[in-house]
Amino acid sequence: STVQVICNFLSLAVKIFCISSSWDSLKAGKMDKTNQTFLLEFLLLGLSGYPKIEIVYFALILVMYLVILIGNGVLIIASIFDFRLHTPMYFFLGNLSFLDICYTSSSVPSTLVSLISKKRNISFCGCAVQMFLGFAMGSTECLLLGVMAFDRYVAICNPLRYPIIMSKVVYVLMASVSWFSGGVNSIVQTALAMQLPFCENNIINHFTCEILAVLKLACADISLNIITMMISNIAFLVLPLLVIFFSYMFILYTILRMSSATGRRKAFSTCSAHLTVVIIFYGTIFFMYAKPKSQELPGESKLQTIDKLISLFYGVVTPMLNPIIYSLRNKDVKAAVKYLLNRKLIQ
Repeated sequence: STVQVICNFLSLAVKIFCISSSWDSLKAGKMDKTNQTFLLEFLLLGLSGYPKIEIVYFALILVMYLVILIGNGVLIIASIFDFRLHTPMYFFLGNLSFLDICYTSSSVPSTLVSLISKKRNISFCGCAVQMFLGFAMGSTECLLLGVMAFDRYVAICNPLRYPIIMSKVVYVLMASVSWFSGGVNSIVQTALAMQLPFCENNIINHFTCEILAVLKLACADISLNIITMMISNIAFLVLPLLVIFFSYMFILYTILRMSSATGRRKAFSTCSAHLTVVIIFYGTIFFMYAKPKSQELPGESKLQTIDKLISLFYGVVTPMLNPIIYSLRNKDVKAAVKYLLNRKLIQ
């Protein structure tokens, strides 16, 4: 499919960059060995200071990861094999489910291994690939949520023109652009981060190669990284959020003008699942990154641990809730899943 081709291309691009970046860093390390060194690997700190909590977290994350694989996998299969779900909304939902599987699979397995086996090291290239996938999936999800809001706007506010505006060519192109844009943005951010010279300290105070945690290890000015990340946040966080906001303002205006109570309920039900996912997704992002950070305070280590736990749960809980929300609040999805299960039982 188009999405798989784009993903394979972007992954290949990151691997090629990773090799060239490693060679450049090696040459830089030979030129100046006093302040910087060529890192072969990073050490992910995780919850190393809390061994009892690690066991509990291993069990919780393993269960949630299985729910993510099963729940999102069922949604993808249903959207492919049930002709009633061959619409733009469920096409985007299938993309969102595939994205959640890719996002969690790029970080959760390595996190589980580190929690149970104490193997916390990750190679330089492995860190670059993990950073790329995390950033790409996050950027793409923001765009997909914006596109899904626009789809709901057209369906409710312009129902007669909906088949023309949201034709197959259009919605496949919209999804492809979302994936490609997210991948390009991630390549830029990953390239700028991994080409920095790093000091001898290779300890990342996180579960994964989160870009902000990696930038703290750099021995150079990261002003360019901060500027490009601000531009990226405007393009991939703020703009989709504005599209979502104005789409739902027009949707609410249209719904309130409806004379039929049944029509209003139906319109609200088609939007409630997506709106719930948007609130959870953006709510957790703003909670993690907009709240003030502690600096050199007595309880700073505990606060950093809480930040890491929140980040970990955000990366696992949100993808787990998406299929549950869409399944519980959508009659078409529930009917499609029941139909597929009944067909399997009959066979």
